[in-house]
Amino acid sequence: MLVHIAASWLASALALWIVAQIVPGIEVRGFGAALAATVVIALVNGTIGVVLKFLFFPVTLLTLGLFLLVLNALLLKLASLFAPGFAVHGFIPAVLGSVVLTILGSLLRHMLVPGRPGTTYL
Repeated sequence: MLVHIAASWLASALALWIVAQIVPGIEVRGFGAALAATVVIALVNGTIGVVLKFLFFPVTLLTLGLFLLVLNALLLKLASLFAPGFAVHGFIPAVLGSVVLTILGSLLRHMLVPGRPGTTYL
């Protein structure tokens, strides 16, 4: 369990560091800052993000889920305010960064994080 959490954290930090390299307007001052920023992003998404997604569910439903792009960008920008060494400069980089971070993070976690025993993939 602990190995799974640590591997997932490292994969997410690596994804954030790669996003900072390819998306202009997103800065990470090193892998240590990426590790800290990953924790802050998780805390922001797990607290404020849950509340905002619940409150704005009707808007998300009306826009067929596209409003989640805006919410995720705002949450990424908010996390950058609290994470030292991590900065998001502007709304467009936040949107692009959140999309790329979601895709890249999922791919890296799938490739790098060991599956739980008994997990089968179809």
